[in-house]
Amino acid sequence: MSDWSAQSPLTCLSDEEQMFRDSVREFAQAKIRPLVHSMDEAGKFDSALLRQFFDMHLMGIEIPESYGGAGCGFFMSILAVEELSRVDASAGIIVDVQNTLVNNALLRWGNEDQKKRYLARMASGTLGAYALSEAGSGSDAFALQTRAELKGKRYILNGQKLWITNAVEAEVFILFATVDPALGYKGITAFIIEKSFPGFQVGKKEDKLGIRASSTCELILENCEVPCENVLGDVGKGYKVSIETLNEGRIGIGAQMVGVASGSLDYGVQYVKEREQFGQPIARFQAIQFQVAELATQLEAARLLTYNAARLKDAHLPFVKEAAMAKYFSSHVAEKVTSQVVELFGGYGYTKDYPAEKYFRDSKIGKIYEGTSFMQLQTIAKLVLGER
Repeated sequence: MSDWSAQSPLTCLSDEEQMFRDSVREFAQAKIRPLVHSMDEAGKFDSALLRQFFDMHLMGIEIPESYGGAGCGFFMSILAVEELSRVDASAGIIVDVQNTLVNNALLRWGNEDQKKRYLARMASGTLGAYALSEAGSGSDAFALQTRAELKGKRYILNGQKLWITNAVEAEVFILFATVDPALGYKGITAFIIEKSFPGFQVGKKEDKLGIRASSTCELILENCEVPCENVLGDVGKGYKVSIETLNEGRIGIGAQMVGVASGSLDYGVQYVKEREQFGQPIARFQAIQFQVAELATQLEAARLLTYNAARLKDAHLPFVKEAAMAKYFSSHVAEKVTSQVVELFGGYGYTKDYPAEKYFRDSKIGKIYEGTSFMQLQTIAKLVLGER
């Protein structure tokens, strides 16, 4: 398949970053691409591929080398998520959750004992998940009802979590519960929970529209026993853990959506060059050319917004507004690009014989998880108005 995007030099990438991007791209094309359709149909991610993610050091990109990680910056995680998502959004989100949510939470809030116990595992073979959402707390994340009661040297957790990515395969969960509902957000506490803990159970797996190979499940906690030493950060400070981690995670979703849009448009460009009507490729018609030009421009804008947010994060500069902008704009661009590519394919785009419809299905989640588009607009508005 021709790659129009690779022909445009990305001068903002260093030689090291470009080599890394190219290696992930080659891996995704060679190893993931042949399995995309079967994994989507089965609703299950190939376990051998997951093992290869660890072997390629894609699951501990920011984890220091002293813990067995790659010791790279946040921007490298963003590149990996984008390139994997160009081929399969499910692959992208698995790596995204691991790096931008789970590992980042441990790196930012874990004490030295927790880092020693978990970071080497996360880098070498243990998949993680991030458990915040509940039936009654989605956008209003701090309305969660899962309760944690201190009994001796353990917390006893009871409640239910929904929409948890990586839940089937994960062994370690960053999970949020309240120690006292009367305290509101000041009662929320983050816990490191292992799947083997008594009282912890993975429940129903969702049958989803898109990113079908990525597992999304409910979690059930019935008198789940969690040692006190597995509190992540301070008791009652879970709201800070969740807010700061999700700010980083939104850049990852921006990268996922850029990847989805890029992969879709690659196929669209190839198709319009090959499809002939009225004795010539449809790419020669101005109507098609203008559509492709507009989509490519919006995609590049989404990419640069996402890259900028990631650069700011690595530079330890404020990035919350830019992260919200990247997620908001990239998710809208992905939906527009993938929808338009379906139309470029015509009737073929509406069938599963071609990849256009899968990219379209995969794009929709970008506006929903890790903060809906409306929540991103609210964040952007507050910060912009506050600056004036």
